[in-house]
Amino acid sequence: MNVRDLRYLLAIAEHEHFGRAAKACGVSQPTLSVQIRKLEDQLGVVLFERSAKSAAPTAACLQLIDHARAAVTASEALLDAARNLRDPLAGRFRLGVIPTLAPYLLPLIFAPLRQALPQLEPEPWEDQTEVLLDRLRAHQLDAALLATEVDGPDLASLPLFDEPFLAALPPDHPLAACSAIAETDLAQDILVLSDGHCLRDQTLEVCGQSGALGGALRASSLPTLMNMVAAGYGATLIPGLAAGAAEDAGLTLRPLEGKPGRTLRIAWRAHFPRRAAVEAVGAVIADRMKGFTRAAMENASPDAREAKSCHNPYGLPARALSVSTPETRRI
Repeated sequence: MNVRDLRYLLAIAEHEHFGRAAKACGVSQPTLSVQIRKLEDQLGVVLFERSAKSAAPTAACLQLIDHARAAVTASEALLDAARNLRDPLAGRFRLGVIPTLAPYLLPLIFAPLRQALPQLEPEPWEDQTEVLLDRLRAHQLDAALLATEVDGPDLASLPLFDEPFLAALPPDHPLAACSAIAETDLAQDILVLSDGHCLRDQTLEVCGQSGALGGALRASSLPTLMNMVAAGYGATLIPGLAAGAAEDAGLTLRPLEGKPGRTLRIAWRAHFPRRAAVEAVGAVIADRMKGFTRAAMENASPDAREAKSCHNPYGLPARALSVSTPETRRI
């Protein structure tokens, strides 16, 4: 029995399909099937009920799977500790990122990360907050970029930068004529993301609402939400880093009177042995984002701030805010 076979077991249990599990593990389906057969022979039990379309865990598998997960987790911890002894700033670094941040931040930070930490190999994983936290606790991620605080003594986090929210409107929306918009004025036709996105909860909180508004639409991605707004379906809030993409979609952007926003932070396991790598990555991101912070906007002169508020709230080149930059395409 080896850890590799236990990883195969966990992958099949997750996907309930040999083909999809093999793809996730980066091996051929016959290889995975042979190894699982060997594992079943070693354990003396059948682990999966196989059919042409699925592989359902048996009762025996369900009783053993926690032991398999613990063994894999212990193995990962051993490898992490050994890697840390060699060089915490070298090797693979699995970084989770929430979907409302990933497409706008990653193109801006990958080149600085490569330059500052040339031996580090960042591997981004985009998913919703709860999934990222689960993967972090399961040692499937080394750190995660989140827009919420973390709970529990097993996790730690470090704030990196503040990001303001902006009102995103179709050009003919009545509020588009305002130089700044009161958050509660958006509540009548605000559109929100689907459940599970922290931006959904933050949008409703900012607008003073406890329930979802804006009809039946529940977009699963920020680009979908922006395109619906551009089509005149309603209004929404967007994080400041998405300003370039919002303008590309034909939206009108306006600052909010209360200057609400979110704090982006990097989270990790409290006893993660490569904390130096987490802090180094966080420092690079924080340094790269100095020009994007909410504080930078508030410290700008009134005249400059007014000039920037509608189309480029950070006062940076529009190219730096767009997800269609050459730098993005290289990644």
